[in-house]
Amino acid sequence: MKTDKDDIQTCGYTIIHENVVSDVRKKMLADETIMSLAEFFKVFGDPTRLNILYALSISEMCVCDLAALLTMSQSAISHQLKVLRQARLIKYRRDGKVIYYSLDDDHIRQVFAQGLAHVNE
Repeated sequence: MKTDKDDIQTCGYTIIHENVVSDVRKKMLADETIMSLAEFFKVFGDPTRLNILYALSISEMCVCDLAALLTMSQSAISHQLKVLRQARLIKYRRDGKVIYYSLDDDHIRQVFAQGLAHVNE
């Protein structure tokens, strides 16, 4: 009987391509940058936040509108908006007593669109 272990490919050589390792090592990102990038992508790991980002990619919205759209409490939406703001994925503007949220910039729209294109392949 064939097991998953039979499908694992391994390198049968003990030769390390030092020039490749050296070249790639020089181009590796700093630990701080990697941690920031990991946090950035972690924010995309929550379905509610993805729904909010998608909605905001279509139109700026206030907390009340997002709560109605997603059938959630304003408090729950506000919590997710705080996470998205801290990750610099969204921004807000005040119009009187109402605060409107939108995507921070076009990069966020592009990241979302690329992810969506990938899962729809």
